[in-house]
Amino acid sequence: MTVHRVIFPAPSRVELEEFAPEAVGDGAVAVRTLYSLMSTGTELTVLNGEYEVGTHWDHWIQFPFSPGYAAVGEVVEVGPGVDDLEVGDRVALRAGHASQHVVSAQLCSLIPAEVDLTTAPWFALAKIALIGARAAAHSLGDSVLVVGAGPIGQMSIRWANAAGVGALGVVDPVGVRLEHARRGGATAVIARPLGEAADMVHAALGPDGPDVVIDSTGNAAVFAAALALVRPRGRVVVLGDTGRPSNQHLTSDVIVKGVTIVGAHDSHSHSNSGWDGDRSLHSLFFHLVATGRFDLRGLNSHTFSPRDCASAYALANERRGDTLGIIFDWESDDVR
Repeated sequence: MTVHRVIFPAPSRVELEEFAPEAVGDGAVAVRTLYSLMSTGTELTVLNGEYEVGTHWDHWIQFPFSPGYAAVGEVVEVGPGVDDLEVGDRVALRAGHASQHVVSAQLCSLIPAEVDLTTAPWFALAKIALIGARAAAHSLGDSVLVVGAGPIGQMSIRWANAAGVGALGVVDPVGVRLEHARRGGATAVIARPLGEAADMVHAALGPDGPDVVIDSTGNAAVFAAALALVRPRGRVVVLGDTGRPSNQHLTSDVIVKGVTIVGAHDSHSHSNSGWDGDRSLHSLFFHLVATGRFDLRGLNSHTFSPRDCASAYALANERRGDTLGIIFDWESDDVR
């Protein structure tokens, strides 16, 4: 049997290739992919080589590279020892852009029937933003500023809203993204680069600045501006993972205002004792979606056949501000 996957054979190159899937062994399942979501920040950093020597990116990335980590599909085979999944189950899995996967059953999370499969792939980006929300420790009545209304920013907005924060501001120069931010719960949106937004941030979130600033951008230049905006003894969460950390600079605001700086990364959940494959985190997300408290409407901006994967990445590279959720539809044509 031959199936297909998206591959980066070298920097700046994108192809769809055939491969032979693994056999389904003990504790594993085979999943026929229906949809997968591009993580534009991570995948374009890899594809474009936008990272410094010696960073974790440099140690992690090897070409050929299999991109993607947000897939949903249907279980088509269950291996020995699996008793919590059945053939036909709809599942979410942290796996790349491929038409079929064989993975440990523990890495699959059930998707409730109430959740639309075309939006379900957002589970992976939502989980990253949830790590940021926990690092932010924002709570009822806090004022929060999310910098960047891209995919991770949109998820950060929704977690802050679900947590019951008071004033929730978003800064992004791309106006169409701010419409989705309002739908997700933002109380103030600012269509400016962060360096030009200070007066508007203070007007919306208070003269001392927000209690929490979440940098979801991966833009190294944002860090110093975030330190300047947060209130005295406030918290700055570095959630966007820049490939060029040497361009991030501490300022005197850290000492003068007593700012707490917290990093948040996707991998942090894996180090918890009793790790369950992130099933509990995914389950929380799907519960909020199913009950209408996590609005994903309109976040999928573009859908591509995997055969057009090169065009999908070209769009993301050339028109980043026009895109949010870029979906690969593995049912769109014969890519099995």
